Amino acid sequence: MDTELLKTFLEVQHTRHFGKAAENLYLTQSAVSFRIRQLEQQLGVHLFVRHRNNIQLTAAGARLLPHAQTMLSALQRARQDVTQSIQQLQQLSLGATANLWESVLLPVFLPLAAAKPDVTWRTDSLNREASTRQLLEHQLDIAILFDPPKTDEITLVKLTEIHLLPVSSCKEQHAAGKPDERYCYVDWGSNFDVKHQRHFAEQQVVQLKTSSASLAKAWLLQQGGCAYLPAQFVSAELAAGTLKPLEATPSLTLDLYAAYLTDKEYQPQLQAVIRLLQQWQT
Repeated sequence: MDTELLKTFLEVQHTRHFGKAAENLYLTQSAVSFRIRQLEQQLGVHLFVRHRNNIQLTAAGARLLPHAQTMLSALQRARQDVTQSIQQLQQLSLGATANLWESVLLPVFLPLAAAKPDVTWRTDSLNREASTRQLLEHQLDIAILFDPPKTDEITLVKLTEIHLLPVSSCKEQHAAGKPDERYCYVDWGSNFDVKHQRHFAEQQVVQLKTSSASLAKAWLLQQGGCAYLPAQFVSAELAAGTLKPLEATPSLTLDLYAAYLTDKEYQPQLQAVIRLLQQWQT
């Protein structure tokens, strides 16, 4: 299938307007219409419903959308890999959730990149499902996860243990010394949820639910409340006294894993990167 047809399909879907899509693609509007007709003829379905200036995807068009995105993403990755092979550089992609990037990986990624000058990097913020899908589709080399997929196709290596502390904003202490009951829930994955439900009070009022550790910490410091955050991530605030641990609430420990495809053709490079990650997490 001609990838230019898929690019045109995605641009029309994005702009919902043939004229604007033509401008963005530096084509005439008739050329855009012709490409969409070609794609519809090849697939044997209608992709858009046209009502004056209101263009909507048909059910078939909606089903095509993720496939078109995946195909073009895979093509872009192939081009990058070919270019890097010509330059004798290895490109590796590393994916993790936003809160892991902010609270755990950022301090170690820059030394990792400096230690591997022969590697070019692509980093992505992905949830667990997207990480697993991209690993299996060969779009991601290493995923850093608390809840790794259990399949023979993926190799798992434990990196470290992350200690999550229940902490509270000091300015929100009650007169009796009890912490503010307002709660900021940070999404640390399903294993966290299982342990969390055993220990944390159900009467906590969840005022913020987020997948960003940085946002949660800023929320506590400015708005008050409490949350589970990695001990190292809040060490400066604990030392300064702007955050305090909730002594009556237990801390939680989660295993952090690196995951990669078992049959990956450049396993030695991946394993070398993982060993460095293990070294710097200790």
